[in-house]
Amino acid sequence: MRHRLSVAVLLVLAALCCHGGVRDDFRRNVRCSAGNYWAYPDSDLPALTPAPEGYTPFFINHYGRHGSRWLIGKRLYNFPVEQLELGEQAGKLTHRGQEVLDILRRLRQSAEGRDGELSDIGHEQHQRIARRMVENFPEVWQGQPVVRARSTVVIRCILSMQNEVDVLKSLNPDMSIYTDASQAEMYYMNYSDPVVKPLRKAAYHYFDEFKDRHIKPNRFLKKLFTDAKWAERNIQGADLMVTLFDVVGNMQSHHEWEGTDLYDLYTADEVYWVWAYNNVRWYIFSGLTPLTQSRVPYMEANLLRSFIEDADRAIAHPGNSASLRFGHESVVLPLVCLMGINGADYQTTDLETLDRHWRNYEVFPMACNLQMVYYRPDNASGDILVKVLLNEREATLPVTTEQWPYYRWKDVRDFYMDRLTREPLIQPVIQ
Repeated sequence: MRHRLSVAVLLVLAALCCHGGVRDDFRRNVRCSAGNYWAYPDSDLPALTPAPEGYTPFFINHYGRHGSRWLIGKRLYNFPVEQLELGEQAGKLTHRGQEVLDILRRLRQSAEGRDGELSDIGHEQHQRIARRMVENFPEVWQGQPVVRARSTVVIRCILSMQNEVDVLKSLNPDMSIYTDASQAEMYYMNYSDPVVKPLRKAAYHYFDEFKDRHIKPNRFLKKLFTDAKWAERNIQGADLMVTLFDVVGNMQSHHEWEGTDLYDLYTADEVYWVWAYNNVRWYIFSGLTPLTQSRVPYMEANLLRSFIEDADRAIAHPGNSASLRFGHESVVLPLVCLMGINGADYQTTDLETLDRHWRNYEVFPMACNLQMVYYRPDNASGDILVKVLLNEREATLPVTTEQWPYYRWKDVRDFYMDRLTREPLIQPVIQ
C-alpha cells in the first residue's frame, strides 16, 4: 500500500507540471511530437527491476504494433504538394517553399505503390525488440518453448511478426513457433466494434472546434508563400499545416530521409498546438472519456479476455511459452486505456488541459508493444506474479501491490474481470 501511495503522489505531481513537460519533451526530441508516427524510441531504455527472489519468468503475453511504415492514403502525400504547386504556378513561393515542394515531390515519388507498407526501419525495429525480449527474459525462451504468434491480415503486421519470429528462431532453433493471420481471429485482434463508430462520429465536433481555436496558420504560411493575402485566399492553411506535420513526422520512418528535417517550418508553439490537436483526436477516438460515453476502450474487451485466457492456459501447463500478437496502434491505445496502464484510463471532458494527464506519444509510437511477463515461484504454493512493460518500460496498473513493478496475477485478473463486467450502458446517439 505504501508503494501504491507513492506512485499516486508521483502521478499527481507529474500532472501538475505536465504542460511544461510536453514542451520540454519536444525541445529534447521534436520527433516525439509526431505521435503515432514517432519511430520507436529504443536508444535509451531503462534497466529492468530484477525478479523477486525465488521467482522465474515462464510466459509472455504480448500485443505489438507494426513497425514504421509509409503513410496510408495518397492524399497525405498529394495534398501538401498540390497546395504548394498552387503557389509555384502563381509565382508566390518563397525560396524555402520551393525547397520544401521539391522534397515533397521526391518523397511522394518514393511512396508510389507503397501505401501503408512496412519501411526499412520498421523491419529493424521488430528485429531489435525480439532480440531484447530474449535478453531480458532468457528463461522464457530456453529449452523448447511453444510460441504462438498471430497477426492481423494486414501485410505490414504480418511482416512485423515475421521479423520477430525469425530472430527468435535464430536464437533458439529448438523452440516451436506457430504463426497465423486470419479473419477468424479479427474479433479480438482488430475488432470492428459497431457501437464505437457512431460514438466517435457524434464527437467529431469537439476536435474540430479545438482545431479552430488553436491552429493558426498565418505565420506558417509566410514561411512558404511570399504573398500573405494571396495565401489566405487560395491555400487551405490549417489543413496544410496539420497534414504536412504528419508527412514531416513520418519521414523518420525511412533511412532515405534521415538527413532531411522540415521541422524548421514550425515554431515551438506551432509544434505544440498541432500535436495537442492530434492528441485530442486520439483521446476522443480511443480514450475513456465521457465525450464518447466512456465506452470506446471496451472495443478491446475481446483482446483483454484473450490475454487472460492465454495466461490461464500457460499457468495450467508446465514449460515456457509466449503468446505474441501483431496489429495496430488503433488497438494498442484503447487497450492501454481499458487496462489503465500508467493512468491511461484518465477521464475528462476538459480538452484544454488534457495534455497534463494524457499524452499519445507515451503509448503508441511505431512498433509500440505491451508485454505482460509472468513469473512462477520456486515454491509451488506461492503466487504467480506479473510485470507489465509498455514499450519495454516497466508500467503501473490500477491494482494494489507491495512490490511494484510486480503484481499478484490473481489481483490483476480479478480487477480486469470486474472491469469487463462494468461496461457502460450506451445511450442512443442522435445523428
